[in-house]
Amino acid sequence: MSPRWWEWLASQDSLTDRLIAAGQPRRFRVRLLDQRHGRPRQDEAEALGLGEHQHAWLREVALCLDERPWVLARSVSPLGSPTDQHRLEWLGERSLGSWLFAQSDLQRSPIEVCAGGGPFAGAQGPWGRRSVLRHQRITVLVQEFFQQAMVDDLAMPSR
Repeated sequence: MSPRWWEWLASQDSLTDRLIAAGQPRRFRVRLLDQRHGRPRQDEAEALGLGEHQHAWLREVALCLDERPWVLARSVSPLGSPTDQHRLEWLGERSLGSWLFAQSDLQRSPIEVCAGGGPFAGAQGPWGRRSVLRHQRITVLVQEFFQQAMVDDLAMPSR
């Protein structure tokens, strides 16, 4: 992995803020792809310490610059019961990271890095990362998969 990629993958700060800064003067946008209650994948449930049949709030977004997806992100947050109204559903096409990183008590688990585009159909990208973020009673697994558009636009090596 190149040092430039490591800077992106290992950063502890807001990915949204980094994308906005790197993409200037392009327009940043969060495009909501899916948001619902459902069962997380097995690896997601394990990362959150959830039982086999426990439901969660699931959200998938594309973080875009000038409508080109640079990052595909999937967030998973436990529900108390399948009928819970989740505390993060108000986000819509707002950045989860911008809100979370504004919280003074935010805690983040170590970042796990993986190769590949992640769980998204047709996703293409060299790297992904994930970590668990906690703020008060909210726990959310945030998974971010960097896309080929980012590699092309920043002239970054793919590996």
